[in-house]
Amino acid sequence: MQHQDDGPVLARLARLKAMTVNELKSEWQTLMGSTPPNNSRTFLEQRLAYRIQELTYGGLPKPVSRLLDALADEVEGKKVRSTVISDPRNPVIGTRLVREWDGVEHVVTVLQGGFDWQGRRYKSLSAIARDITGTQWNGYRFFGLRENKRGAA
Repeated sequence: MQHQDDGPVLARLARLKAMTVNELKSEWQTLMGSTPPNNSRTFLEQRLAYRIQELTYGGLPKPVSRLLDALADEVEGKKVRSTVISDPRNPVIGTRLVREWDGVEHVVTVLQGGFDWQGRRYKSLSAIARDITGTQWNGYRFFGLRENKRGAA
């Protein structure tokens, strides 16, 4: 979506491409108020471009920001926030999810605000999938759960 006064923002974004890495780092210091975390030109350009737009048009709405923070905590295994993320893919409490992996059948029970696998409580299916496989998985995909599309039976 374009705004009527996008010209100055677009020009400022275009100037980022012409800057040296040192100039980008200086711009970082100005816009972020901190030392740049690395010397990656791509990283600096992308974050600065986002910051310029954020300062001009506003940042993410609070509910979206809170949801992203909660999701980051879940991925990192932190239990900082007490809110539980409600996901429409979660089956009814008490549902048993069954998945075979490397010839072993794994059964997960859906609990209120979490899941039980092998007598241990988990906050997310992704954490269970990671423990089962040893690699990062989207837990909903691993257990075959999909978000219902409108009009689907």
